[in-house]
Amino acid sequence: MQSNFSNLQIYITAMTANIQKFRTLSTAVNHSFESRWVLHHYRLLHHGPDTMEELLDRHVVKKEKSLDDDENEHLNRQRLTSSRREALSLYRDVIRTTRFFMWANSQGIIWRDVLRENVRKEFEEARFERDPEVITRLLIGGRDALQAALEKLAEKQKQEIEKQRGNSNTP
Repeated sequence: MQSNFSNLQIYITAMTANIQKFRTLSTAVNHSFESRWVLHHYRLLHHGPDTMEELLDRHVVKKEKSLDDDENEHLNRQRLTSSRREALSLYRDVIRTTRFFMWANSQGIIWRDVLRENVRKEFEEARFERDPEVITRLLIGGRDALQAALEKLAEKQKQEIEKQRGNSNTP
């Protein structure tokens, strides 16, 4: 029994480290974009232009360069491929995590099976989503939910261990 708990703790620690690495990476990327933006504007404001054309080029809003349909399609495929990899990774992590939910609910169905069925349903509902922003929100929400479930599971396991230790110490 102790071995299962230690394996669970090792797995939860590894999952927590992976999620923390993901959060650190996303924070670093956001910070990188923000700092570049601030430095870019700082340079523009404090290093004056040499000519009037440079002044206008720097401060007048320009139309974005329009991409042709092939380039747009290629960019969308790249985003979707990356999101697809992340979604599959999240799905695998959730399925792996459900192995720890071995007790039955009030109807006698094992929670692992209930969770897997619900996860499958959620992923199927979002299967044909094409908006990268919505996909990103779903992935982040899924990671956060997985992290919360792991933290609750770890807390319950700790409580259970403490309860068992308390019962064994009582004569």
